[in-house]
Amino acid sequence: MPELAPDAPASTALAGRHYRVHDHYEVGREKIREFARAVQNNHPAHRYEPDAGKLGCDGIVAPPTFTSVIGGITTQALLDNVLTDYDLSQMLQTDQVFQIHRPIQAGDRLRIEAKIDSIRRVRGNDFIVLETTVVDETDRVVQVGTTTIVARLGEEIDPNIVRLVEGLVMHRRDASADPEVLIPLEPEQATVAPALADSRRDWTVHTLPSFDDLAVGDQLPVATRHLTRGDLVNYAGVSGDANPIHFSDRAAELAGLPTVVAHGMLTMGLGADYLSSWLGDPTAIETYSVRFSGFVPVEATSPAEIEFSARIKALDPERRTATVLLGATSVGKKLFGRAIAQVRLT
Repeated sequence: MPELAPDAPASTALAGRHYRVHDHYEVGREKIREFARAVQNNHPAHRYEPDAGKLGCDGIVAPPTFTSVIGGITTQALLDNVLTDYDLSQMLQTDQVFQIHRPIQAGDRLRIEAKIDSIRRVRGNDFIVLETTVVDETDRVVQVGTTTIVARLGEEIDPNIVRLVEGLVMHRRDASADPEVLIPLEPEQATVAPALADSRRDWTVHTLPSFDDLAVGDQLPVATRHLTRGDLVNYAGVSGDANPIHFSDRAAELAGLPTVVAHGMLTMGLGADYLSSWLGDPTAIETYSVRFSGFVPVEATSPAEIEFSARIKALDPERRTATVLLGATSVGKKLFGRAIAQVRLT
C-alpha cells in the first residue's frame, strides 16, 4: 500500500461535509430523449410514453446513467465554491457508481445533495470521493452516485494547454454572479438513503431473460458499438463535459494522447445500453459501477469500435437478482478495470 504524505492538503479538512444545491433540477422530456440519443440507449421507453407505460412508468424513462448530467453540474459547483484549490484541467475521473433506487422519469423535480466523502493524498495525487444523493418531491431517494476523481495539486500547468483551453472550452458564466449555489448542511440534516432492496421491493420488472433460466458463469452475447467524432461532440454538448481532449487533436496531443478520445462516461453509457438490450427493460438495472482503466481513441475519419461482453457472476434467488461482470475493449485494449451491475429479473 502506498503511504500517505505527511503534508496533507488543507482541503482535506473538507472531507465529510454536506451541501445542498440551491435550485432543483427539473427532468425534461426532450432532455431525456437527447441524452438517450447521445449515449445510444435505444430502448423505446426512453422516447415514447406508451412504451414507458408498459414498464410501469408515467413518463418516458431516463437512461441509467442520466444523473451523470446532474452529477457534473454538482461537481462543477463544488469546484467553483468549495474545492477551489483544484483545477478541472488537472483532474481525472477513475470510478463511477450508480445506485438506482427508482427510475428517473420526465417531469421529476429533483433535489440534489452532495457530500465530500473523503480526500486523501497518495504520492502527490489527491483522491477525492464525492457522493451525490438525488431526492424527489416526496423526499424519496431516487439515486445515489459516487464519483472518484484524482487531482494533481500544486503542479504548474503547461501554458500551452492554458492558452489552448481558453480558446476552445465552452463559455461558462462567472459563478461569482450566482446566488448561494451550495447550502451547507449539518450531517444530521443530510438525507440518508434506505437500503436499495427496500427501495426496489415493490418495483416490477419486465425482462426478456428469466432468472430461472440463468446460471452462474453464463456468458451474455457479445455486442459492438461505434463512436464517431460527431458522437463525441454531441455528448459533450448534452452532458456539459466539454474537455477539449474529446474533440481537439491539439488538446489531445498536449495531454499525451494519440488522438481524440471518448468520454469515460459516454463509454459507460454505451455499456448501460448493452445491458438494457439484453434485459429488455432498462429499469431492471439496480446498480452499475465502472472503474476506468483505458480510453477509446476516435480518429477523424473513421468510427471507433467498442466490443462489450459480460458474464453472470452471482445469482440471488431471494431477490431474483443477478450480478453481472462487464468487459469492454477497443483496439484490443481493456477500457474497464472493473465493471459490475446488479440487475433484477422476472
